Amino acid sequence: MRSNRLASAAVAAVAITVPITVVTSPVLSGTAQAATLSGQQKATAASAPTRVLKKVTAIPVTWNMVAAALAKRLVGDPYLYGGTSPAGFDCSGLTQFVYLHAGHGKVIDRTAEEQFLQFKMISHAAARPGDLVFFHETSDPSSYVYHVGVYEGGEDMVAATTYGEGVQLQSFAWAGDTVTFGTITH
Repeated sequence: MRSNRLASAAVAAVAITVPITVVTSPVLSGTAQAATLSGQQKATAASAPTRVLKKVTAIPVTWNMVAAALAKRLVGDPYLYGGTSPAGFDCSGLTQFVYLHAGHGKVIDRTAEEQFLQFKMISHAAARPGDLVFFHETSDPSSYVYHVGVYEGGEDMVAATTYGEGVQLQSFAWAGDTVTFGTITH
């Protein structure tokens, strides 16, 4: 019974990211126990190999990460001009759907141009997965925005493309310097 409680305590200690020392005891047939290294346990520690478990650090899940993951799950859905649902998306309908349905939804405007005007422009280096990628008519960032996608990192985005191709994970590198990035979360 005591070794079960010690094993549970060791698991709890790892779960709360506190490093512990584990002593392997030949008496317990190779099972591990948490040790404070006092009293009788010092003798066991001197004769048994020890190892320190690394700290387990949970990665915080951000709203942007949830949005990027949702966009990826929509890859393969059909394209539909004016579409705003998994039955069919256009580019800004996709981004609007993702933002509304990710975590505690965010309401954004309907068209690519309106979304661009609603978002804070940021550099590619500052962009995080879940932000938006905007496509301009020219390299002038104040030129008309005709296309938008959900940034996935590097040079990748998820976007509703055209009939027959639907929602795809694709590179935006082909657009060169006509691309800008926008956020409403950071």
